[in-house]
Amino acid sequence: MTTQHIGAAGELLVQYRLLKVGIDSARLTTDAGIDLVVYAPRSAEATTVQVKSNLSARPAGGKGQLSRGWDFPHTCPAQLLALVALDVDRVWLFTLAEARELAQQHSPKGVRKLYWFVEPPTGGAGGARHEAEMAQYLLEDRAEQLFPH
Repeated sequence: MTTQHIGAAGELLVQYRLLKVGIDSARLTTDAGIDLVVYAPRSAEATTVQVKSNLSARPAGGKGQLSRGWDFPHTCPAQLLALVALDVDRVWLFTLAEARELAQQHSPKGVRKLYWFVEPPTGGAGGARHEAEMAQYLLEDRAEQLFPH
C-alpha cells in the first residue's frame, strides 16, 4: 500500500464514520492541508479537517511496546485534526489546539508528533499515554460536540 492509498483510505474512513452519525463531508482534491470539509446543519457552519493516517501500530523506538503516532504541522490550516489507525478502523478527532497541547514532540521545522502506547506502558514509561486514555477523542464520542446536527 502506498502512502497515497493510506491517506485516501483514512479520509474515506473518516467520511464513513461521519455518515454513520448523520454528518455530511466532502473530500478536497487539492493538497493544501485541508482534506475534508464537514457541514453541520444545526450550526449552519462548515468545519475543515486535516486527516493523518497510519497503517498499523509500531514498536516504540523500533523495539519497544507498540505505539501509534502521527506527525502534523504546527501551522495546520484546518480547524480539526483527524487521526486514523487503519489496522483497527478507528478515528480520533482533535481541535487543533488540543492536538498541539497533547503533542509530545515539536521539531524546529514546525512539525509536531502526537503518539500513545497501544497498551498501558510497562517499565520506565510511567506517565506515557495509552490508547484507552484517548477514548474521549474517538469520532463517535466527539461528533455531536464538534458538528452539532
